Amino acid sequence: MNSLCFCGIAGGFCQACLGYPLNLSSISKAINSNEAPVKEKHARRIILGTHREKGAFTFWSYALGLPLSSNSILSWKFCHVVHKVLRDGHHNSLQDCMRHHSNIVETGQLWGNLHDRYGQLVALYAKLLCTKMEFHVKHSEIRANLEVTDEVLERVAGTDINNVFQLTVEVFDYLDTELRLAETVIRQLNTSIAISTLTSGQCRLSPLIQVIQDCSHLYHFTVKLLFKLHACLPADTLQGHRDRFHDQFHSLKTFFNKARDMMYFKRLIQIPKLPESPPNFLHAASLAKHARPVVVIPDEDEPEQVDDDDDDPEPLINVSDVTVPSMAVPQQFDIFDQTFGPANGGFDDRDIQIENLKRDLELLRTDLERVKGEAQRYITQLKSQINSLEAELEEQRVQKQRALVENEQLRMELEATRRRNAEHESVQATFGEAETRAQATEQRYNKLKEKHTELVSSHAELLRKSADTVKMLSATQQTQEEVERTKQQLAFEVDRIKQDADMKLEEQKFEMEKLKREFEEKKAEVERVKGTLQSNEKVGEQQTRSMSALQAEKERLMHSVSEKEAALSALRHAAQLQQSSLQQERERSTRELGELQGRLQEKSSREEQLQQKLLEEQFSLLQGTVSEAESIIQDAVAKLDDPLHIRCTSSPDYLVSRADATLGSIDKVKRGHSDYLTNMGDVGGLLRALTQFSHLAADTIINGSATAHMAPTDHADRLTENCRGCATQSLQFLKDLKSKASLQRADTASIRIVVQKILRLGEELRPKGVDVRQDELGDLVDKEMAATSAAIEEAVRRIDEMMNQARKDTSGVKLEVNERILYSCTDLMKAIHLLVLTSTDLQKEIVEGGRGAATIKEFYARNSRWTEGLISASKAVGWGATQMVESADKVVLHTGKYEELIVCSHEIAASTAQLVASSKVKANRNSTKLTALQHASRRVNEMAANVVASTKTGQENLEDKDTMDFSGMSLIKLKMEEMESQVKVLELENQLGNERLRLGELRKKHYDIAGVPAAGLSEGNGLAPSSASEPSSPKPSKPSITRKPALAQKPNLPPKNMFR
Repeated sequence: MNSLCFCGIAGGFCQACLGYPLNLSSISKAINSNEAPVKEKHARRIILGTHREKGAFTFWSYALGLPLSSNSILSWKFCHVVHKVLRDGHHNSLQDCMRHHSNIVETGQLWGNLHDRYGQLVALYAKLLCTKMEFHVKHSEIRANLEVTDEVLERVAGTDINNVFQLTVEVFDYLDTELRLAETVIRQLNTSIAISTLTSGQCRLSPLIQVIQDCSHLYHFTVKLLFKLHACLPADTLQGHRDRFHDQFHSLKTFFNKARDMMYFKRLIQIPKLPESPPNFLHAASLAKHARPVVVIPDEDEPEQVDDDDDDPEPLINVSDVTVPSMAVPQQFDIFDQTFGPANGGFDDRDIQIENLKRDLELLRTDLERVKGEAQRYITQLKSQINSLEAELEEQRVQKQRALVENEQLRMELEATRRRNAEHESVQATFGEAETRAQATEQRYNKLKEKHTELVSSHAELLRKSADTVKMLSATQQTQEEVERTKQQLAFEVDRIKQDADMKLEEQKFEMEKLKREFEEKKAEVERVKGTLQSNEKVGEQQTRSMSALQAEKERLMHSVSEKEAALSALRHAAQLQQSSLQQERERSTRELGELQGRLQEKSSREEQLQQKLLEEQFSLLQGTVSEAESIIQDAVAKLDDPLHIRCTSSPDYLVSRADATLGSIDKVKRGHSDYLTNMGDVGGLLRALTQFSHLAADTIINGSATAHMAPTDHADRLTENCRGCATQSLQFLKDLKSKASLQRADTASIRIVVQKILRLGEELRPKGVDVRQDELGDLVDKEMAATSAAIEEAVRRIDEMMNQARKDTSGVKLEVNERILYSCTDLMKAIHLLVLTSTDLQKEIVEGGRGAATIKEFYARNSRWTEGLISASKAVGWGATQMVESADKVVLHTGKYEELIVCSHEIAASTAQLVASSKVKANRNSTKLTALQHASRRVNEMAANVVASTKTGQENLEDKDTMDFSGMSLIKLKMEEMESQVKVLELENQLGNERLRLGELRKKHYDIAGVPAAGLSEGNGLAPSSASEPSSPKPSKPSITRKPALAQKPNLPPKNMFR
């Protein structure tokens, strides 16, 4: 029984597989940058090398020098070879690979950070290899190829349920990495529309053979371990394990089904089928129904062909070039003459006979060489015919491959057509026709496949006929041993023309040795003839017999040559017949290809009809969307005259935001319209843009009308007119889109103009604030905070000057009162200064935390309202500090009122509260600087209260209180004084009411200028809620006072009877 070598050569193991060390050239040929799969023979030689040296040391010594970081395809093939070495190499290869664990991790991390399609696969493959090595190092009883029995798995799991639980989780992680790699490879093939029969697709798919082998074993491990866990633990505890197994089961089943349908895997591996539903772990009896999936790798019956770029065969020795040395015979005759001397004085008849024999021998040798040359030419002709037949067969294979590619492209186009038309029920009928055409194409593919099979069989038949011809040729040369050996060599060359070059060399060497032995025999015969010359009596008889023998041999050779020529003519005739049959087969294939091309043209015409229907459906969808948009805008226009809509109001800010959004949707509609005009088959972008535009335009119209209800008359009329114009222009644009004739001239410029007018009116209706550009807000904040801090420092300096001046000019009680007031003012200024510094620190923290990649000015500009609040608060604090200093100066000089100082204290407290509130809006609640700001604010309030208290105390100390002595008044006099007091009380109450009304109007005007809405002024002004809605008159009416203030109460007087 002949054994096969690992290289695929019959007859035992070759030297490359047994006697040589690990072939480094196989590693370099297996791991290269070409986008092609790793050849199996190179991988086998690498694996055999690990078994010979009992490890992978040589492999890693070469692999460490590969430029893995420069080429992703090189890294992908490296991971594939490492996977094969781990699975099929020597068991010590796992330890050698584990020593280079960090190199694999670095390679995966490097390519994982780069945006490369092969790089993503390399990152996942590196993670898979690391997980595989770590798992098998931890569980050394389970070999890297995962081929273990259930008893070994039970022994590894053990009896401790914690170990079983941990092992199950590790197997889950192992299977997850395998499935993630497989899903990514298949997803990339689907995305790049790669075909599994091309080298680019096979380069990605080839490692999945090892992944399929690993996944089948890991699936069996998880089933066994989960049944064991459910036998020991409650079902609720293992709910997560069951959910994870179900996800992996469906992913693995999908992967196996997709791989089973690919042409690449059909001839390389038999993928098992998983059950329709996962096992039920809640029933222990389901374990008996579980069958272990088995992956079968079919054996390769045919030996591998020698590639052109593979190992170069040694050059063969041409037997026809081997000639007998011309100087050998003359040397022999010289030796004879030296021994016996020339006969008859240098000339003898025997010399003439010897010369005749030599000439006859040369003629025979020439005839023999001619026969060999003719046989060689015949062999060359046969080889050329075989090459031409193989070229024609290869051409047929290329045509079949092209047909397969076109068939695959047609399939993908059909699938794309199905996905695009899945939403339309009217096109579903065409799907059946497309599937029928796909089946017809599949049938044509099957016919081409059968045709290819017939061509292969005919080629094999031709090879068999050629072998029979060679055998016939060898049978004709049995008469002569040398011609027979030559014919055997030629038959051996025809039979094994693509393999066993070394055997040819050995046969040629053997033939040369035979020729040498023949030459030696001839020389011995000549020597024997020389020996016979010693006897004069026997010379004539021996020469006569030798001449007759040579003549007979010559006749036999001539007869064999004639027979050989007849056989050659018969072979030529047979070759011509074979060539005519091949020509007929080629013509028939050409006719079939013409029929296929006609069918493809018919299919293309049908595709054009379907494309026309698709364009009509797309335009009908556009008309439906335009009709719906018209109804939305018409509904919005109808609300303009709806009495119920008059009660609706909106703010100018919201109207501006809606108008901005509408302008953006108009740009999208314009782009979608241009894209649709460019490609009439894709209306999706225009439909989405029209839907968004219709809703935003309707929202702008409705909010514009609602904003007009609260706007002045002029603005309200213009805003309503522009809203109606927006609706009119939008309806006109939609009307143009509904007709194919007016589709080209549809334009959104008029809509944009009207919406921009609405936007300008909304900006005019916004509350007016300080006219500051947004790019100047950041600088203005810093300037105002610096100005506030400078104003506070100036106030403290002036208070110190006033303190020194008061000590010089006053003394006694006045000095004490002035010092107390100035000390409290100084403390208040210090507290305000601390508050401003704390607010500045918090403001910097807010800006640094919220600006991101923008600049500080851009952050202030983006948050303009908040920035304006900070500016307003800082201005108010600086102004309050300045006013307090002025009021304190007047109080100390006795030219002012104490009440001014109290009011300034209240204003400063309110301004600092506004600054704290403005800073607190965007601050982090857990910020320590916010806590410090709150403490500083409370400190300011305490110091303001101290200023008010010291001011009131000083006022009480300095004012002279007249004692009320009414003992000298009569009853009438007391009554008159009482009436005068009541008159003064009423006058003061009237003045108080007027001042409060004036205060309310002042605050209202202040809020209007500052940009605060009028709503809520009743609370700040002390007015009744109804007064805010009444129209203003030239003469303000007295507000209705719900209760008397505390200052206007009638003073407590003693009873009248006490004066009696």
